[in-house]
Amino acid sequence: MKYILNIETSTTNCSVALAKDGETVCVNEDNSLKYSHAERLHVYIDEVLKKTNIQKSELAAVAVSKGPGSYTGLRIGVSAAKGLCFALDIPLISVPTLEALAYKQQIKNGCIVAMLDARRMEVYASTFDSEYNCIEPTNAKILDENSYNNILQNQTVYFVGTGVEKTKTLIQHPNAYFDSQLPSAEQMCRLSFNKFKAKNFEDLAYFEPFYLKDFIAIPSKKN
Repeated sequence: MKYILNIETSTTNCSVALAKDGETVCVNEDNSLKYSHAERLHVYIDEVLKKTNIQKSELAAVAVSKGPGSYTGLRIGVSAAKGLCFALDIPLISVPTLEALAYKQQIKNGCIVAMLDARRMEVYASTFDSEYNCIEPTNAKILDENSYNNILQNQTVYFVGTGVEKTKTLIQHPNAYFDSQLPSAEQMCRLSFNKFKAKNFEDLAYFEPFYLKDFIAIPSKKN
């Protein structure tokens, strides 16, 4: 019986899930429009463990959403996960953010495009088939009205994520379906357990989030 703590902080959703052998036991999250991870993440971790009556010493591993996503959010999540793993001497597991996001859709045919909003008309996106096999790796894509025409012509495409709002203003194809969703730690549970069984762990000393792009600091508007 293996308990894994899953942490998702790549967007405004501060999300923590405890799983037992890959099955979700408890989820605690806040989908506030304001980033509050620094204040809430450790509180949510403690609340999830308290609700399930599980001690930190019983955790077999900690899994964290690796990105892409918010630079600050990812750093907070990874720092918390690393701290727990160092303190408890347990392995760190990373789960690609867009792969977990794709699991918000259950489909029999067609494909899933998981996407996160980026700057202007850009998204971070990855494409999966109906069995969640990756058929286009994570990349930064600038959208226009012809985006994804190559797959829309032949099959239904389910767009899911925070990049959906800007996408549906451009893509008007009848094979396109849109679902605005935030990543959640709940969809990480099965993926992190599979990695645990395969002993697919990260190097605690050197692991860094997958930012996809370099961080660009926005100048303060304060004088």
